[in-house]
Amino acid sequence: ISDWGNRRVVRWSRRSGTTQGEILIDNIDCYGLAMDEQRYLYVSDYVKYEVRRYQLGEKNGTLVAGGNGQGDELNQLNYPAYLFVDRDHSV
Repeated sequence: ISDWGNRRVVRWSRRSGTTQGEILIDNIDCYGLAMDEQRYLYVSDYVKYEVRRYQLGEKNGTLVAGGNGQGDELNQLNYPAYLFVDRDHSV
């Protein structure tokens, strides 16, 4: 879950038997996320203008798009939101 107002990504597991979530990533301005078939989580950060890929349990992630400030160049993003990852791992 992209818990935008609380600046975190949360997982609510139906197998945990609890009624609370687990914080996967915190201190992030996440607006959109997607998961590939290898269970990598892709998260857009609309304040840092970037998309990062995370393995479950990882806190820093790997930059996969943007990260060069706000803009309209091909190495920049402008408030990235919704994501889609295809089977070739293109974002």
